[in-house]
Amino acid sequence: MFNITFACITAFIITFLAIPSIIRVSVIKNLFDEPNERKSHVASIPTLGGLAIFAGVVFSYTFWSAGLENTSTQYIISAIVVLFFIGIKDDIVELTAHKKLYGQIMAAIIIVMFADIRITSLYGILGIYQIPYWFSVVVTIFTILVVINAFNLVDGIDGLAGGIGAIAAFTFGLWFYNYNQIALCILSFSLFSSLLAFLVYNFSPANIFMGDTGSLIVGLILAVLTINFIELSFDALPYAFPFRSSPAMAVAILIIPLSDTLRIFIVRMLSGRSPFQADRNHIHHQLLDLGLSHREAALTLYLVNIGFILTALAFRNISSLSLLLLLIAMAIVLGSIPMMIRHFNKEKVVESKVLK
Repeated sequence: MFNITFACITAFIITFLAIPSIIRVSVIKNLFDEPNERKSHVASIPTLGGLAIFAGVVFSYTFWSAGLENTSTQYIISAIVVLFFIGIKDDIVELTAHKKLYGQIMAAIIIVMFADIRITSLYGILGIYQIPYWFSVVVTIFTILVVINAFNLVDGIDGLAGGIGAIAAFTFGLWFYNYNQIALCILSFSLFSSLLAFLVYNFSPANIFMGDTGSLIVGLILAVLTINFIELSFDALPYAFPFRSSPAMAVAILIIPLSDTLRIFIVRMLSGRSPFQADRNHIHHQLLDLGLSHREAALTLYLVNIGFILTALAFRNISSLSLLLLLIAMAIVLGSIPMMIRHFNKEKVVESKVLK
């Protein structure tokens, strides 16, 4: 508890104290995210908040996990550093999507091939359990890329990415503490505390954004925590809360970025557009269009995320496929509500104009 507690304090203090200096430097060097028709903010906002998150998490994790049995620490830090440089360059001069993808693949390979953090089973989904090594590597790299990019895409309004990341990190941290995986617990709570400090400056109205530097790093760390969670929790009989459906529980923890990314990709492809073409069809944009403020939209999605976690926890002993189908059905229903309300409001406007 000593290491965990001071890891939280250290990460919070470093991030909290670093951000004002980063804001000043951004103002001096004119490093802003400028508003446009696709973005939700109306003022120029500094984008280098990821620098503070990186500093808080990396220092706290490496310092307070030193001496603990965890051979993957050096590789996790190496992968984070790779995405840090990719993100910081993109925030300053803007990289192409291909170059960012190459950096993500490199980080994923470090995690899978060197740290040996892999998904080794499908845990009964479609009746499949153990999988071959090569398939394990492919599935894990794909999972890491999906989580990184899903988290990157959800960073669209004040406080949303930081809050969703903090909820996920806190949830993972509790489970790793329960499994006596102290190094992973320290990583989880370092990320949680760093994001809390960031939210002091980012929760509506935002004074700084995390940028790609922050979203890529947070996405990678959450991917690492997710894979470890799936592998550990399935066979956790000596501890409380073992899961038959650990993959589904992991999906519930990351439900907002994962479901929103899947939904907008499907909508874009059905409309004949590239799934990577940016638009304002994200769930947070729809909530803003319904008249909610950034703060209200973020808090709504926080509550939805927590609701999914509690639902998955309540049904943790059913099969992975059954729980996944339940979560998907819930996500479809809840994700359709803003669209239905917006469509209903448009029809009312049209009817009122016809009557006039």
